[in-house]
Amino acid sequence: MLLSRPYVAWGLLLALLGSAPSVRAEGPGFEITPFGGYRIGGQFETPATETVASENVDLDDGGSWGVDLGLYRDSTSFYEFLYSTASTGLDSDDPSLAGLDVKTEYYQVGGTLLFADYERWVPWFSFTAGATRFSAGGYDSDTKFSISAGGGVRFPFNDYVAATAGIRGYLTFVDSDTDFLCVSSGSQAGCLLRSSGSTWFQFEGLIGLTVGFR
Repeated sequence: MLLSRPYVAWGLLLALLGSAPSVRAEGPGFEITPFGGYRIGGQFETPATETVASENVDLDDGGSWGVDLGLYRDSTSFYEFLYSTASTGLDSDDPSLAGLDVKTEYYQVGGTLLFADYERWVPWFSFTAGATRFSAGGYDSDTKFSISAGGGVRFPFNDYVAATAGIRGYLTFVDSDTDFLCVSSGSQAGCLLRSSGSTWFQFEGLIGLTVGFR
């Protein structure tokens, strides 16, 4: 079943872009959108031992930042590359976890549709697929397949510059009881966390500035 998920995601992406008209009107051919955001969600479990039961550990809410690159297909849609990153702590009373910052990065490609039927603002919808990378200092990193969907509005200043606001949800697919933040060698070999289910979800609100180029 895990192998089928990338094909389903790419099929949705192709359907999204295939539904847009192919006539290219005047306007930017490429754009870049740096953005800042705030990300919530993400839960792990601590491994159970003979004396201690496993517990849920939430990733702290916190700021995020990233960049979205767009290559226009036509006047109402573009292919995109999305990068978003956040580094936050863990909500735990365990001293080995409380002082640890976990970096969560998304590397994804996909497409965006623009609904430019309004004069002062432009709704948008985006779907992407790619990878989620988890890392923390001194521990092995982990990379998992993920998808995201988002939407929002643009407020154009002119044909090439716009303020962008939106929300995006990220869904990462993991095997049940997958280990995270592991040390693979030495006397401290072992893992601090494991997945609490077969999916891992985060939600992000964002504000950015879109600049287009011919």
